[in-house]
Amino acid sequence: MDNTLKIALAQISPVWLDKQATLKKVEQSIINAGEKDCELIVFGEGLIPGYPFWLAFTNGAAWDTKVNKELHAHYVRNAIQIEIGELDGVCKLAKAHHIAIYLGIIERAQNRGGHSIYASLVYINEEGEIKSVHRKLQPTYDERLTWSPGDGHGLQVHPLKQFTVGGLNCWENWMPLPRTALYGLGENLHIAVWPGSDHNTKDITRFIARESRSYVVSVSSLMKKSDFPEGTPHLEKILDKAPDVLANGGSCIAGPDGEWITEPVLYTEGLIIETIDFNRVFEERQNFDPVGHYSRPDVTKLTVNRERQSTVEFKDII
Repeated sequence: MDNTLKIALAQISPVWLDKQATLKKVEQSIINAGEKDCELIVFGEGLIPGYPFWLAFTNGAAWDTKVNKELHAHYVRNAIQIEIGELDGVCKLAKAHHIAIYLGIIERAQNRGGHSIYASLVYINEEGEIKSVHRKLQPTYDERLTWSPGDGHGLQVHPLKQFTVGGLNCWENWMPLPRTALYGLGENLHIAVWPGSDHNTKDITRFIARESRSYVVSVSSLMKKSDFPEGTPHLEKILDKAPDVLANGGSCIAGPDGEWITEPVLYTEGLIIETIDFNRVFEERQNFDPVGHYSRPDVTKLTVNRERQSTVEFKDII
């Protein structure tokens, strides 16, 4: 069994913009996956506390409006502060169940002043240690009205049994150079997290698998109109224009040959569990390896800056 890895795709909805309630759902999913002997569990993009759906329904680009300011402030208050231990419970469960975790959060980062937020993908290993926090490099479209652009510090991979696992947030997966950075680090199990919907996952999941000759696991959240909590600021304005289904799931797995192992799963909340075999990576790399035998680094080469960016650098006198 050292050659295989049992994965749980946690396709769940958040308790929207309520980080404590959503954390409880995440923790219960980890417990459920641990009881089924899963070795990795993956959650969707920004699941804690949820995706900023309001921007599409409240004229989010309108300048200086009270509605958008109040919703943004509510969002920031419900973002995760890793430095003060808000993921400690998740880390303890990872260790207790000996399960690795990829978790999408909205992060309020102290090293950037503590007021701006980032769509971050957190990797926690089987010992309950946070090993990387990847802040989304480029928020997409209206996301830029609430999320800040990240940096390259989180472009990292991690050993997990025989696999080397890495991940990207949502449309970062369309960016060839961040993908290449992970390939160059030896990635052979790629994690792609999404806010939801098969229109995101149905094509690119298989494309990345075929390009990289790796396993690709896409995990999406769910969101229905009925999932908006009653205490949400300006709820009536959001619901007035929101469709009944905002995110239909679409979580799926493609093998290193680019074919489906698990086709996109729609509208179903819960764990999607699959066991993958590492040997298939070696089988498919025989004919194509994008950073190995089928590359020309003497002609084209990528340079990656992995410094954690900060506006201020203090040099104190001791």
